[in-house]
Amino acid sequence: MKTVDVIIPVYKPERGFLTLLEKLQMQTVPVNRIIIMNTEQKYYDELIRGTSLVPDDHTMIVEHLSKREFDHGRTRNQGVRLSEADVFLMMTQDAIPADAFLVERLLSHLAGDKVAAAYARQLPGQDSGEVERYVRRFNYPEQSRVKTREDLPELGIKTFFCSNVCAAYDRKTFDALGGFVNRAIFNEDMLFAAKAVEAGYRIAYAADAKVYHSHDYTHGQQFHRNFDLGVSQADHPEVFAKYPSESEGIRLVKSMVAYLVKKGKWSKIPHVIIQSGFKYAGYLCGKHYRRMPKRLVTALSSNKEYWKGV
Repeated sequence: MKTVDVIIPVYKPERGFLTLLEKLQMQTVPVNRIIIMNTEQKYYDELIRGTSLVPDDHTMIVEHLSKREFDHGRTRNQGVRLSEADVFLMMTQDAIPADAFLVERLLSHLAGDKVAAAYARQLPGQDSGEVERYVRRFNYPEQSRVKTREDLPELGIKTFFCSNVCAAYDRKTFDALGGFVNRAIFNEDMLFAAKAVEAGYRIAYAADAKVYHSHDYTHGQQFHRNFDLGVSQADHPEVFAKYPSESEGIRLVKSMVAYLVKKGKWSKIPHVIIQSGFKYAGYLCGKHYRRMPKRLVTALSSNKEYWKGV
């Protein structure tokens, strides 16, 4: 059986992170090692104080770095280099396995012919609002699917969709393709998936591998998050110029409004429209960030440290 390591970038972890670690230790396919790439040691030390967690034992490695050192691509690559497993599973600190079969099912999808990565279905948390629940169903349907170059005419940019909230990677293929981009404000997972698909590999969506993960962002948080999304697309026209994402966003909004109308929940529609406006405004600003002064770009971004030294 292939060995599996889990790599988790962490910043200001909360109690749910301890639940994630517990769930990973209860998988039907044992996790070989958990590699934690932690930003700012003091926050991590505060969380584990009084717990049974022991840093740097044989089942867990904790690497501390400063906020300025963190990068979505480079930090994950550093974590991969600490792993000797056949497969590594990328997760975020707020993703909670829905059951004990997460690793087993991701491995089964990754075993397909020329599959470079397999990503899990994200379920909304219990406290998620109706709009967030719909977004999760829209982006993570009940049916699994393997995506290839042949799907580009139908799916467009969604062919490259892959989420490091929970995604398993074949190590040999990952290394052969050069890993994640070393400097990434966002979308390091999609950029790798695009490289894999265009090289003839496949990306598997594993709907039977499930994690709980959702956010009810404020309008301001949506703006800043989508600003970074726009920046990542502006920085990688080799992917996003050929397969623009605007149409997918419009399709989501139309589908959501139609759903709310069907359910008779008219009062929620203004929220959807306003939220979508903030998301699109942030995205457009990010796409044109090179026209803005650096101080403004830093203010609009959710990742302030990314711009230091740029």
